[in-house]
Amino acid sequence: MDLRPDQALHRDQRGLSVLTAAAEARKPILLVAAAALVDVDGRVLLCQRPKGKQLAGLWEFPGGKVEPGESPEACLIRELEEELGIRVAQACLAPFVFTSHAYDSFHLLMPLFLCRRWDGVVEAREHEAIAWVKPSKMSDYPMPPADVPLVAWLRDCL
Repeated sequence: MDLRPDQALHRDQRGLSVLTAAAEARKPILLVAAAALVDVDGRVLLCQRPKGKQLAGLWEFPGGKVEPGESPEACLIRELEEELGIRVAQACLAPFVFTSHAYDSFHLLMPLFLCRRWDGVVEAREHEAIAWVKPSKMSDYPMPPADVPLVAWLRDCL
């Protein structure tokens, strides 16, 4: 691992090397909005990241990067139409929970919204595949580290 001059490694109580808190604080924050689309059978939509992209092959919740000046809800409305071909009204996006995860070069902050109503038929436009999954089976799908904590929330609350 290459360190900048302002970074330092130390070992935590488990003996793992970690960056100091000051170094972690200097990472840029990336805001990504995600949706847990829930169908009438209580299944949640997971999307498989396409080949050639970072974290290819892993399963994630649909959504994307929030553009400057854009709200998370507006981002989801745009991304869900682009990625899945569905139209979602802002009133149908219910804030649910969020995740915060430090990747190597940035810190991801991701609010997850629940959505039970949309117009159109869900289709994989930008993903390798899509799957409707019962919350109790979501842990069977390999996911990016930031998405993993959201599975327990969905399993326990849906």
